[in-house]
Amino acid sequence: MTDLERRYLRLLGAYPTEYRRSRGAEIVGTYLDLARPDQRWPSAADAADLVRGGLRQRLRAAGAVDLIPGVRLAAVLAFLTATALAAAWSLLELRPAPAGLGMPTAGPFVSLGIGAWTVWLLAAVVHALAPGRWTRRTVAAAVLLTVALVPAAALVDLPRPPLFVLVPQVALGLVALGLPAALPAAPRAAPLIAVALAGTTAHQLSPGVFGASYHTWTAVPVLPGSAIALLAVTLLLAAGFALRADHRGVWAALVLLTPIGLLALQPLAAAVDGVGMTVAIWSELAATAVVIGLVGPALLPLALALRRRLPHRDSPAPCPTCGARR
Repeated sequence: MTDLERRYLRLLGAYPTEYRRSRGAEIVGTYLDLARPDQRWPSAADAADLVRGGLRQRLRAAGAVDLIPGVRLAAVLAFLTATALAAAWSLLELRPAPAGLGMPTAGPFVSLGIGAWTVWLLAAVVHALAPGRWTRRTVAAAVLLTVALVPAAALVDLPRPPLFVLVPQVALGLVALGLPAALPAAPRAAPLIAVALAGTTAHQLSPGVFGASYHTWTAVPVLPGSAIALLAVTLLLAAGFALRADHRGVWAALVLLTPIGLLALQPLAAAVDGVGMTVAIWSELAATAVVIGLVGPALLPLALALRRRLPHRDSPAPCPTCGARR
Protein backbone atom coordinates (compact mmCIF):
# COMPACT_ATOMS: atom_id res chain seq x y z
CA MET A 1 0.00 0.00 0.00
CA THR A 2 1.41 3.39 -1.00
CA ASP A 3 1.49 6.45 1.22
CA LEU A 4 -1.05 8.17 -1.02
CA GLU A 5 -3.49 5.26 -0.78
CA ARG A 6 -3.06 5.16 3.01
CA ARG A 7 -3.82 8.87 3.27
CA TYR A 8 -6.92 8.54 1.11
CA LEU A 9 -8.10 5.72 3.36
CA ARG A 10 -7.69 7.97 6.38
CA LEU A 11 -9.85 10.61 4.72
CA LEU A 12 -12.41 7.91 3.99
CA GLY A 13 -13.05 7.83 7.73
CA ALA A 14 -15.47 10.69 7.12
CA TYR A 15 -17.92 8.11 5.73
CA PRO A 16 -20.10 5.79 7.82
CA THR A 17 -18.59 2.36 8.53
CA GLU A 18 -21.01 0.36 6.40
CA TYR A 19 -20.57 2.71 3.47
CA ARG A 20 -16.78 2.39 3.71
CA ARG A 21 -17.02 -1.38 3.70
CA SER A 22 -19.24 -1.51 0.64
CA ARG A 23 -17.75 1.26 -1.49
CA GLY A 24 -14.52 2.39 0.15
CA ALA A 25 -12.21 0.49 -2.20
CA GLU A 26 -14.05 1.84 -5.23
CA ILE A 27 -13.83 5.44 -4.02
CA VAL A 28 -10.13 5.27 -3.17
CA GLY A 29 -9.40 3.49 -6.44
CA THR A 30 -11.05 6.28 -8.40
CA TYR A 31 -8.93 8.94 -6.70
CA LEU A 32 -5.76 6.89 -7.20
CA ASP A 33 -6.52 6.51 -10.91
CA LEU A 34 -6.82 10.30 -11.24
CA ALA A 35 -3.68 11.06 -9.19
CA ARG A 36 -0.40 12.19 -10.74
CA PRO A 37 2.38 9.60 -10.94
CA ASP A 38 4.52 11.45 -8.39
CA GLN A 39 1.68 12.52 -6.09
CA ARG A 40 2.17 11.68 -2.41
CA TRP A 41 -0.61 13.65 -0.70
CA PRO A 42 -4.32 14.06 -1.55
CA SER A 43 -5.03 17.47 -3.04
CA ALA A 44 -7.00 19.98 -1.00
CA ALA A 45 -9.91 19.66 -3.44
CA ASP A 46 -9.94 15.86 -3.09
CA ALA A 47 -9.79 16.07 0.70
CA ALA A 48 -12.66 18.57 0.82
CA ASP A 49 -14.66 16.42 -1.62
CA LEU A 50 -14.21 13.32 0.52
CA VAL A 51 -15.17 15.13 3.72
CA ARG A 52 -18.26 16.64 2.07
CA GLY A 53 -19.28 13.26 0.68
CA GLY A 54 -18.80 11.61 4.05
CA LEU A 55 -20.87 14.28 5.77
CA ARG A 56 -23.69 13.81 3.26
CA GLN A 57 -23.70 10.06 3.77
CA ARG A 58 -23.74 10.43 7.56
CA LEU A 59 -26.63 12.89 7.33
CA ARG A 60 -28.48 10.56 4.98
CA ALA A 61 -27.96 7.68 7.42
CA ALA A 62 -29.36 9.85 10.22
CA GLY A 63 -32.34 10.93 8.12
CA ALA A 64 -31.15 14.56 8.23
CA VAL A 65 -30.34 15.32 4.60
CA ASP A 66 -32.27 18.58 5.07
CA LEU A 67 -29.41 19.86 7.24
CA ILE A 68 -27.14 21.07 4.44
CA PRO A 69 -29.93 23.01 2.68
CA GLY A 70 -30.86 24.34 6.13
CA VAL A 71 -27.32 25.59 6.70
CA ARG A 72 -27.43 27.37 3.35
CA LEU A 73 -30.78 28.96 4.18
CA ALA A 74 -29.37 30.09 7.53
CA ALA A 75 -26.34 31.54 5.73
CA VAL A 76 -28.55 33.65 3.46
CA LEU A 77 -30.55 35.00 6.41
CA ALA A 78 -27.40 35.66 8.45
CA PHE A 79 -25.79 37.52 5.55
CA LEU A 80 -28.88 39.70 5.09
CA THR A 81 -28.84 40.59 8.78
CA ALA A 82 -25.10 41.24 8.93
CA THR A 83 -25.05 43.54 5.91
CA ALA A 84 -28.12 45.48 7.09
CA LEU A 85 -26.49 46.03 10.48
CA ALA A 86 -23.25 47.09 8.78
CA ALA A 87 -25.17 49.76 6.87
CA ALA A 88 -26.64 51.16 10.09
CA TRP A 89 -23.27 51.07 11.86
CA SER A 90 -21.58 52.81 8.91
CA LEU A 91 -23.92 55.77 9.22
CA LEU A 92 -23.35 55.76 12.96
CA GLU A 93 -19.60 55.96 12.39
CA LEU A 94 -20.04 58.99 10.13
CA ARG A 95 -21.64 60.99 12.96
CA PRO A 96 -19.12 61.49 15.79
CA ALA A 97 -20.11 63.28 18.95
CA PRO A 98 -19.65 67.05 19.13
CA ALA A 99 -16.12 68.04 20.15
CA GLY A 100 -17.37 69.72 23.34
CA LEU A 101 -18.45 66.39 24.83
CA GLY A 102 -14.86 65.18 25.03
CA MET A 103 -15.60 61.74 23.56
CA PRO A 104 -12.64 60.11 21.74
CA THR A 105 -12.94 59.55 18.00
CA ALA A 106 -10.94 57.90 15.22
CA GLY A 107 -10.37 60.93 13.04
CA PRO A 108 -13.62 61.91 11.31
CA PHE A 109 -15.29 58.66 12.44
CA VAL A 110 -16.72 57.47 15.74
CA SER A 111 -14.33 54.50 15.90
CA LEU A 112 -12.17 52.10 13.91
CA GLY A 113 -15.31 50.14 13.11
CA ILE A 114 -15.78 52.04 9.86
CA GLY A 115 -13.15 49.82 8.22
CA ALA A 116 -14.96 46.58 9.07
CA TRP A 117 -18.39 47.93 8.13
CA THR A 118 -17.07 49.04 4.75
CA VAL A 119 -15.87 45.52 3.98
CA TRP A 120 -19.25 44.11 5.01
CA LEU A 121 -20.95 46.49 2.58
CA LEU A 122 -18.46 45.44 -0.10
CA ALA A 123 -19.49 41.84 0.54
CA ALA A 124 -23.10 42.76 -0.30
CA VAL A 125 -21.95 44.17 -3.64
CA VAL A 126 -19.77 41.13 -4.38
CA HIS A 127 -22.67 38.84 -3.53
CA ALA A 128 -24.86 40.58 -6.11
CA LEU A 129 -22.20 40.39 -8.81
CA ALA A 130 -20.27 37.17 -8.10
CA PRO A 131 -21.99 34.84 -5.59
CA GLY A 132 -20.04 31.83 -4.44
CA ARG A 133 -16.30 31.71 -3.86
CA TRP A 134 -15.64 35.46 -4.08
CA THR A 135 -18.53 36.27 -1.77
CA ARG A 136 -17.32 33.75 0.82
CA ARG A 137 -13.80 35.19 0.60
CA THR A 138 -15.10 38.70 1.15
CA VAL A 139 -17.24 37.56 4.08
CA ALA A 140 -14.22 35.79 5.58
CA ALA A 141 -12.19 39.00 5.22
CA ALA A 142 -14.99 40.98 6.89
CA VAL A 143 -15.14 38.52 9.80
CA LEU A 144 -11.35 38.63 10.29
CA LEU A 145 -11.33 42.42 10.15
CA THR A 146 -14.19 42.60 12.67
CA VAL A 147 -12.24 40.37 15.06
CA ALA A 148 -9.06 42.38 14.46
CA LEU A 149 -10.74 45.58 15.64
CA VAL A 150 -10.26 44.54 19.28
CA PRO A 151 -6.45 44.19 19.28
CA ALA A 152 -6.04 47.00 16.75
CA ALA A 153 -7.93 49.47 18.94
CA ALA A 154 -5.76 48.52 21.92
CA LEU A 155 -2.55 48.91 19.93
CA VAL A 156 -3.32 52.34 18.48
CA ASP A 157 -5.34 53.56 21.49
CA LEU A 158 -8.41 54.49 19.46
CA PRO A 159 -12.07 53.66 20.12
CA ARG A 160 -13.83 50.68 18.58
CA PRO A 161 -17.44 49.45 18.55
CA PRO A 162 -18.48 47.68 21.78
CA LEU A 163 -18.02 43.93 22.01
CA PHE A 164 -21.76 43.28 22.10
CA VAL A 165 -21.85 44.79 18.59
CA LEU A 166 -18.80 42.93 17.29
CA VAL A 167 -19.55 39.47 18.71
CA PRO A 168 -22.96 38.94 17.03
CA GLN A 169 -21.54 40.37 13.80
CA VAL A 170 -18.80 37.73 13.86
CA ALA A 171 -21.35 34.99 14.65
CA LEU A 172 -23.53 36.08 11.72
CA GLY A 173 -20.47 36.15 9.48
CA LEU A 174 -19.40 32.62 10.42
CA VAL A 175 -22.86 31.33 9.51
CA ALA A 176 -22.80 33.39 6.29
CA LEU A 177 -19.70 31.49 5.14
CA GLY A 178 -22.13 28.73 4.15
CA LEU A 179 -23.69 30.86 1.39
CA PRO A 180 -24.62 28.76 -1.66
CA ALA A 181 -22.60 29.19 -4.84
CA ALA A 182 -25.60 29.80 -7.08
CA LEU A 183 -28.68 31.89 -6.32
CA PRO A 184 -31.40 33.51 -8.41
CA ALA A 185 -31.15 37.23 -9.10
CA ALA A 186 -33.63 38.27 -6.39
CA PRO A 187 -31.80 36.64 -3.43
CA ARG A 188 -28.51 37.95 -4.79
CA ALA A 189 -29.82 41.51 -4.73
CA ALA A 190 -31.58 41.12 -1.36
CA PRO A 191 -28.53 42.17 0.74
CA LEU A 192 -28.22 45.41 -1.24
CA ILE A 193 -31.91 46.11 -0.66
CA ALA A 194 -31.49 45.37 3.05
CA VAL A 195 -28.50 47.72 3.16
CA ALA A 196 -30.50 50.49 1.50
CA LEU A 197 -33.47 50.07 3.83
CA ALA A 198 -31.29 49.94 6.96
CA GLY A 199 -29.32 52.97 5.82
CA THR A 200 -32.47 54.95 5.08
CA THR A 201 -33.97 54.11 8.47
CA ALA A 202 -30.80 54.96 10.36
CA HIS A 203 -30.33 58.20 8.43
CA GLN A 204 -33.70 59.49 9.64
CA LEU A 205 -32.68 59.29 13.30
CA SER A 206 -31.47 62.36 15.11
CA PRO A 207 -27.73 63.03 14.66
CA GLY A 208 -27.39 63.48 18.39
CA VAL A 209 -28.51 59.91 18.98
CA PHE A 210 -25.59 58.64 16.92
CA GLY A 211 -22.93 60.83 18.45
CA ALA A 212 -23.61 60.86 22.18
CA SER A 213 -25.02 57.41 22.92
CA TYR A 214 -23.37 54.79 20.74
CA HIS A 215 -23.73 52.01 23.29
CA THR A 216 -27.29 52.79 24.36
CA TRP A 217 -28.61 53.38 20.85
CA THR A 218 -26.99 50.14 19.72
CA ALA A 219 -28.04 48.00 22.65
CA VAL A 220 -31.67 48.86 23.18
CA PRO A 221 -33.55 49.25 19.88
CA VAL A 222 -31.35 47.82 17.12
CA LEU A 223 -29.74 44.54 18.15
CA PRO A 224 -32.75 43.02 19.98
CA GLY A 225 -34.99 44.26 17.18
CA SER A 226 -32.76 42.51 14.65
CA ALA A 227 -32.90 39.35 16.75
CA ILE A 228 -36.70 39.41 16.82
CA ALA A 229 -36.93 40.05 13.07
CA LEU A 230 -34.45 37.30 12.22
CA LEU A 231 -36.19 34.82 14.53
CA ALA A 232 -39.62 35.68 13.11
CA VAL A 233 -38.51 35.27 9.50
CA THR A 234 -36.74 32.00 10.29
CA LEU A 235 -39.76 30.54 12.08
CA LEU A 236 -42.10 31.58 9.26
CA LEU A 237 -39.86 29.91 6.70
CA ALA A 238 -39.56 26.82 8.89
CA ALA A 239 -43.35 26.55 9.14
CA GLY A 240 -43.77 27.04 5.40
CA PHE A 241 -41.21 24.39 4.50
CA ALA A 242 -42.58 21.99 7.11
CA LEU A 243 -45.93 22.01 5.33
CA ARG A 244 -44.11 20.33 2.42
CA ALA A 245 -42.36 17.80 4.70
CA ASP A 246 -39.15 19.79 4.25
CA HIS A 247 -37.22 20.41 7.49
CA ARG A 248 -34.54 22.74 6.22
CA GLY A 249 -36.21 25.64 8.01
CA VAL A 250 -35.98 23.80 11.34
CA TRP A 251 -32.27 23.19 10.82
CA ALA A 252 -31.80 26.82 9.80
CA ALA A 253 -33.46 27.92 13.05
CA LEU A 254 -31.11 25.70 15.07
CA VAL A 255 -28.06 27.06 13.24
CA LEU A 256 -29.19 30.65 13.80
CA LEU A 257 -29.99 30.25 17.50
CA THR A 258 -26.51 31.35 18.57
CA PRO A 259 -26.40 34.54 16.42
CA ILE A 260 -29.97 35.38 17.46
CA GLY A 261 -29.07 34.91 21.12
CA LEU A 262 -26.02 37.14 20.77
CA LEU A 263 -28.09 39.81 19.02
CA ALA A 264 -30.46 39.71 22.01
CA LEU A 265 -27.58 39.67 24.48
CA GLN A 266 -28.47 42.93 26.22
CA PRO A 267 -32.07 42.08 27.22
CA LEU A 268 -31.15 38.46 27.99
CA ALA A 269 -28.31 39.54 30.26
CA ALA A 270 -30.39 42.26 31.89
CA ALA A 271 -33.15 39.73 32.59
CA VAL A 272 -30.74 37.90 34.89
CA ASP A 273 -31.10 40.63 37.52
CA GLY A 274 -34.71 41.35 36.66
CA VAL A 275 -34.25 44.83 35.19
CA GLY A 276 -35.60 44.01 31.73
CA MET A 277 -34.29 46.13 28.87
CA THR A 278 -31.86 48.15 30.98
CA VAL A 279 -28.28 47.98 29.70
CA ALA A 280 -26.62 45.09 31.56
CA ILE A 281 -23.28 45.32 33.29
CA TRP A 282 -20.13 43.73 31.87
CA SER A 283 -20.14 40.60 34.06
CA GLU A 284 -23.75 39.80 33.13
CA LEU A 285 -23.03 40.30 29.43
CA ALA A 286 -19.95 38.07 29.56
CA ALA A 287 -21.69 35.27 31.48
CA THR A 288 -24.73 35.33 29.20
CA ALA A 289 -22.57 35.33 26.07
CA VAL A 290 -20.68 32.27 27.33
CA VAL A 291 -23.94 30.42 28.00
CA ILE A 292 -25.28 31.30 24.54
CA GLY A 293 -21.99 30.30 22.94
CA LEU A 294 -22.09 26.90 24.63
CA VAL A 295 -25.79 26.04 24.50
CA GLY A 296 -26.51 27.21 20.95
CA PRO A 297 -23.91 25.06 19.14
CA ALA A 298 -24.67 22.08 21.39
CA LEU A 299 -28.30 21.94 20.28
CA LEU A 300 -27.40 21.00 16.70
CA PRO A 301 -25.60 17.70 17.48
CA LEU A 302 -28.30 16.91 20.03
CA ALA A 303 -30.93 17.39 17.33
CA LEU A 304 -28.93 15.18 14.97
CA ALA A 305 -28.69 12.46 17.63
CA LEU A 306 -32.43 12.69 18.28
CA ARG A 307 -33.21 12.57 14.56
CA ARG A 308 -31.06 9.46 14.21
CA ARG A 309 -33.13 7.68 16.86
CA LEU A 310 -36.46 8.64 15.32
CA PRO A 311 -37.89 6.51 12.50
CA HIS A 312 -37.63 8.10 9.07
CA ARG A 313 -38.57 7.11 5.57
CA ASP A 314 -35.84 6.61 3.00
CA SER A 315 -37.99 8.08 0.22
CA PRO A 316 -38.87 10.48 -1.09
CA ALA A 317 -35.57 12.06 -0.03
CA PRO A 318 -34.73 15.71 -0.55
CA CYS A 319 -31.76 16.64 -2.70
CA PRO A 320 -28.78 17.11 -0.35
CA THR A 321 -27.71 20.17 -2.34
CA CYS A 322 -30.87 22.23 -2.84
CA GLY A 323 -33.36 20.46 -0.54
CA ALA A 324 -35.94 19.90 -3.29
CA ARG A 325 -38.02 16.73 -3.03
CA ARG A 326 -37.47 14.26 -5.82
